Amino acid sequence: MMALPGGRHLDSIPLPGQRLHLMQVDSVQRWMEDLKLMTECECMCVLQAKPISLEEDAQGDLILAGGPGPGDPLQLLLKRGWVISTELRRIGQKLAQDRWARVHSMSVRLTCHARSMVSEYTAVSRSSSQEMGQVEKLLMEKCSELSAVTERCLQVENEHVLKSMKACVSETLSTLGQHFGQLLELALTREVQALVRKIDASDNIYTTESTTGNLFSLTQEGAPLCRIIAKEGGVVALFKVCRQDSFRCLYPQALRTLASICCVEEGVHQLEKVDGVLCLADILTDNSHSEATRAEAAAVVAQVTSPHLPFTQHLSSFLESMEEIVTALVKLCQEASSGEVFLLASAALANITFFDTMACEMLLQLNAIRVLLEACSDKQRVDTPYTRDQIVTILANMSVLEQCASDIIQENGVQLIMGMLSEKPRSGTPAEVAACERVQQKAAVTLARLSRDPDVAREAVRLSCMSRLIELCRSPSERNSSDAVLVACLAALRRLAGVCPEGLQDSDFQQLVQPRLVDSFLLCSNMEESFV
Repeated sequence: MMALPGGRHLDSIPLPGQRLHLMQVDSVQRWMEDLKLMTECECMCVLQAKPISLEEDAQGDLILAGGPGPGDPLQLLLKRGWVISTELRRIGQKLAQDRWARVHSMSVRLTCHARSMVSEYTAVSRSSSQEMGQVEKLLMEKCSELSAVTERCLQVENEHVLKSMKACVSETLSTLGQHFGQLLELALTREVQALVRKIDASDNIYTTESTTGNLFSLTQEGAPLCRIIAKEGGVVALFKVCRQDSFRCLYPQALRTLASICCVEEGVHQLEKVDGVLCLADILTDNSHSEATRAEAAAVVAQVTSPHLPFTQHLSSFLESMEEIVTALVKLCQEASSGEVFLLASAALANITFFDTMACEMLLQLNAIRVLLEACSDKQRVDTPYTRDQIVTILANMSVLEQCASDIIQENGVQLIMGMLSEKPRSGTPAEVAACERVQQKAAVTLARLSRDPDVAREAVRLSCMSRLIELCRSPSERNSSDAVLVACLAALRRLAGVCPEGLQDSDFQQLVQPRLVDSFLLCSNMEESFV
């Protein structure tokens, strides 16, 4: 079947006999039969006459012009919000380039998007607060003002006048952005309040599951929405779910949502207010809960003890339950049936070792070193650099304790650390490469700390650790040109050389050990591959 322009086919055109039949039918029906061909032809004419924009973002214009499909108010707000935020950013870019025609056309389109968001949300929500109404009015006024002033700029040719008008446009754009952000926050807050009320009042498992799922989806939109959820009682409502036996099957979903919310300070504060740490400890120590539930509880613990978030260091309630939590996490690592469960439990333990030094002593008493090193030989539990990153973090933090050295030797831990110095990425993704760098760096740090003990140092030399450290120092590709790995390797090499200097060649000693650390660092960081 041969295709014609416009998507038509030869068999869609009436043959002479069919034409004769069509002439005998009602004229309206005849018109309707012909309408398809006529309109397609008209569309083709319009498309052929339409100029193709040379702007590099013309494709984006078409994408942005499409409004959100039918759905709930939240999806409408998120989709329209993304479109308008993108438009605001791009108008700012075009304004900086003095491309006034584009600035004006995009300002007109921005006004359309803003008007659509307001009208569509009003139609779906069916009511609006007085405050929202005032902000909507201010937003639309600024949109009109922006369109008008950018249109005037098109008529101006004097550069000095344009420069002063540019400042006015920039100020209007900034104020418009503030009004838009305020309106979006008010609308999202209102929708979050409705979700939280629904979770709080529901005794139906399906309603609670659906609503909790919606709340989790919102947490994936970023920190601002997590703050809104925390402020509007989301943490309180989710812990209420986690304290009801009738909702046990929803615990993993609720805990996963809590872990996402606690990436912001407001979430952690709310968790502490409702004794959330105690609830997490109860879940982790209760073997009647599924492994999935305890793993998600471990994820929340990992989040609220993260050393990268300054506000988590003031979680005073955690210390009261720390021993129970650490014990439960070590057990979860030991019994983990998958790599994901082990990763979550070990990440929580790694963060806790930063949180309080007493945790390292607890881990030593619980034979955590044996548990972790045994897991390293189990590919089902430990098969990624991300997991090895958690293990070596725990070992590095525990290695400050003197007793740790004997446990490491007893469990053949030096050989495992030696293997970590050779960690290589499989996929080459930036995240995996960064994880491998962290593993190498922390392995070197652990080795340097443990080598205070002569027995560990001699074992490291016997396993050719010094050769590998020298290779990492001298060959940038071996450490992915990481300065952090280089510094850690130089420190470990110097510690080993202090115990067994005979393991070094003269050139290595003179370049990597004898000079000041900063001089050796500068020498190695400037080395080219051809030098090796």
